[in-house]
Amino acid sequence: METSQTGSPATRARVLVVDDERDIAEMVSDYIGRAGYLTSEAYSGPDAVTAARDFDPDVIMLDLGLPGFDGVEVCRQVRMFSDCYILMLTARADEVARVVGLSVGADDYITKPFSTNEVLARIQAVLRRPRRTEPHVRPSVVEEPARVFGDLRIEVPGREVTVAGTPVPLTRTEFDLLDALSGRPKLVFTRRALIDEVWDTGWMGDEHVVDVHIGHIRGKLGDDANSAKYIETIRSVGYRMGKG
Repeated sequence: METSQTGSPATRARVLVVDDERDIAEMVSDYIGRAGYLTSEAYSGPDAVTAARDFDPDVIMLDLGLPGFDGVEVCRQVRMFSDCYILMLTARADEVARVVGLSVGADDYITKPFSTNEVLARIQAVLRRPRRTEPHVRPSVVEEPARVFGDLRIEVPGREVTVAGTPVPLTRTEFDLLDALSGRPKLVFTRRALIDEVWDTGWMGDEHVVDVHIGHIRGKLGDDANSAKYIETIRSVGYRMGKG
């Protein structure tokens, strides 16, 4: 169900709220809508995937426990056609639920019970995340040369990554982390520094979300954490770009 708000739709971000508890979905959707966003709702796994295709959201608030199939499967399917931000909602506080959700492409998670203020703050935070280049914008200055680390090649303007010539599909969050690390390859980034760089300086979630995304990037790059070529772990400090 789509909710219309006043103002120009072209200038407002779209938020899809997915929760099997219809009253919660409607409450969150209404609150977000009154903040100026275009909203839509879905109440099951299959409906969420359909809504993601039809509504083309910028952000999905995705409950983990859904009928039909769960939020992890929704996330997996959505990532096949969209790189929208996905914020996983879960009543399960265990780390497994969080890691599994993030490993299929969720950008962050919020544990229930949550306040509507927290939800709005998280949405605003991901939408403030700087896009260094937009795919449809042609640069007016000389394009940045590719960043090369052994077999790893990063084309920042086009947001393209290849390893030994093979394209590597990364989510927005994954690319932004790799962009941050490769942009200053001699710098060791703490988790907090990466969060400030990629998420937002006001982000207040669990900093270990960085570790999950780094692990996922390594998996896609074929990088072994124990002998990393591309993203090195600096014990007790954080992460640094390797030489490849």
